[in-house]
Amino acid sequence: MVLTQVHQPEEGSSTFFGSVFSSRYVQDPLPRYEMPQKSISKDAAYQIIHDELLLDSSPRLNLASFVTTWMEPECDKLMLEAVNKNYADMDEYPVTTELQNRCVNIIARLFNAPVSEKEAAVGVGTVGSSEAIMLAGLAFKRRWQNKRKAEGKPFDKPNIVTGANVQVCWEKFARYFEVELKEVKLSEGCYVMDPVKAVEMVDENTICVAAILGSTLTGEFEDVKLLNDLLTAKNQKTGWDTPIHVDAASGGFIAPFLYPELEWDFRLPLVKSINVSGHKYGLVYAGVGWVIWRSKEDLPEELIFHINYLGADQPTFTLNFSKGSSQIIAQYYQFLRLGFEGYKNVMKNCMESARILREGLVRTGRFDIISKEKGVPLVAFLFKDMSHNSAMKLATLLRRYGWIVPAYTMPVNLEHMTVLRVVIREDFGRPLAEKFLSHVAMALDELDSSSKAPLVPALKHTIEVVSCTDDANQPFMVRVLPQEAEPVKKTVPLLTGKTKGVC
Repeated sequence: MVLTQVHQPEEGSSTFFGSVFSSRYVQDPLPRYEMPQKSISKDAAYQIIHDELLLDSSPRLNLASFVTTWMEPECDKLMLEAVNKNYADMDEYPVTTELQNRCVNIIARLFNAPVSEKEAAVGVGTVGSSEAIMLAGLAFKRRWQNKRKAEGKPFDKPNIVTGANVQVCWEKFARYFEVELKEVKLSEGCYVMDPVKAVEMVDENTICVAAILGSTLTGEFEDVKLLNDLLTAKNQKTGWDTPIHVDAASGGFIAPFLYPELEWDFRLPLVKSINVSGHKYGLVYAGVGWVIWRSKEDLPEELIFHINYLGADQPTFTLNFSKGSSQIIAQYYQFLRLGFEGYKNVMKNCMESARILREGLVRTGRFDIISKEKGVPLVAFLFKDMSHNSAMKLATLLRRYGWIVPAYTMPVNLEHMTVLRVVIREDFGRPLAEKFLSHVAMALDELDSSSKAPLVPALKHTIEVVSCTDDANQPFMVRVLPQEAEPVKKTVPLLTGKTKGVC
């Protein structure tokens, strides 16, 4: 959700907007922030909105976003065919529900969940990883509270341990559901959570430790295996059973295909739930995420609602209710269409584009690369002199060519670092990477030339307008008063006609 506000109109604009090509159908201007009194034709409505949307940036040139911006036309067609299906109505659309269940089982087995061939996995489709994290966090909180109540211990101060590099949705979860967020600070050269420090912060009120498979800041995978081993040792020593959640929003559809030997998923006993974004490297348009639990015991039954007013009994565990079916159907299409081989090829291509981009940026001699080669296919870099202004100016200059490149400061302890980041998606191939590098070179040249430009001396004067009652042809004069001098009796005539001037 985005909080809306009515922006102040630009100078010279009005609260109405006129039409361009739609003027063939509409003659009167339409209000911007009020509902029009009369209907207009569908052609005019389309054209007005279409013209205004031309001012948006091109999604494919948005290198800030992990979210998929291209799908095959056949999948676009399937999504359009399902756009009027409300996924919440499971009884009315049983096939859609079945496709969601298939996706849950496919993902669970991809993540090595301990389910037999005929056993159903436990999980749910969500609007995105933010909702998935909320649901997983609620399950951990309720499970911890139930255990504390059974032991007769206080259950009013739950906490969760993460790295300071977590996405903002973890802060939302902590604030919305009253859980203390204990963050492991980052340090220069280590831009992800240190498992040793994380386990040190765990106490009897910790509902889980959240590990990130693909940091938003640098794309790096955190060491979930080491975290599992250290936490297992601490649990044995203290008698606690603190679990792990893996936020695999970005890396969950990368690691199984490129790094199958990497142990980060349900192969580790303490990993009880995993979230992943279907709309990132799951290769689906924005609007779908997934959360998978190791077993039914890890999802408290009291969090599941059973409703029947849309038809048959429907179990549901979600923060949302009504939502579209299109993205779920698209996710199943991608699984069916690409298979393991197809996903692996897409991820390998993304990593190759990242390599080309990384090497091109290194060749400029201007940047340090702080992202790892093993992780999410992105390149995070900063100026060698760590200049904040240069990073911000470069991002601004690249916008002139259409590229959206984020420039952001790192978390606490690393605020002196301003990082630029380019996310490589499936639709960012070698030609675009090479074009981007050429535009970076041009922007750097402009940045250098602007810094070498000679300073223009600034002259400050105080002026005073005085009337000339004795001269009808020159009714007013300007008297210029220097800053640090006695007033000079110099007059400049003000002409009453229009003038032209060049500064």
